[in-house]
Amino acid sequence: MCLDQPSPTPLSTTELNPEFWEQRYQEGTPRWDLGQPAPPFVSLLKDPGAPAAGQTAVLGAGRGHDALWFAEHGFEVVGFDFAPSAIATATTTAQQRGLPAKFLQRNIFELSPEFDQAFDYVVEHTCFCAIAPDQRPDYVQTVRKLLKPQGELIAIFWAHDRPNGPPFGATLAEIRQLFAPEFDVSALTPISNSPPNRENEEYLARFPVKLK
Repeated sequence: MCLDQPSPTPLSTTELNPEFWEQRYQEGTPRWDLGQPAPPFVSLLKDPGAPAAGQTAVLGAGRGHDALWFAEHGFEVVGFDFAPSAIATATTTAQQRGLPAKFLQRNIFELSPEFDQAFDYVVEHTCFCAIAPDQRPDYVQTVRKLLKPQGELIAIFWAHDRPNGPPFGATLAEIRQLFAPEFDVSALTPISNSPPNRENEEYLARFPVKLK
């Protein structure tokens, strides 16, 4: 989850806590919530080259739109998010639709060792841009620990240069540099069906774990 417009002043890591995100749901201002699966994920799973279904973690799952889309296509999904009301909504929706998805209120940086090597895929959309930049190396390690040895990160990265945050910006070079020690970062492609306020700034990554 992340905001579509940066905060007027920088926020510290300690401010990006469950209360910070829950407040935005309670205020009715979760501008990162599209109310539907991200269009690039819709296109991906409709494509003949779509990834085969598998065990999938969705980080910063919010109300579960992306997670439930993957579940509809046969993926066994666990969504993780800080905000309790988002988790409650996602859980209710999954149950109503009879989908193989569950949602847990967790700090993603505390998922290890419980979920080490538990997933074929980690799905990312507006989580990387929501965490403070100094947490990004830990984020990479978190993703790597969650994945099986032949797992893959499937991500939509928002590469913008707006000041402050969240959402915190990043360049393509920074993204590649961060993930390259653990992942094959060659597949990072521009997205043509982003929401209007993110046009020409989003990229789809399919980063398999690097074989060592």
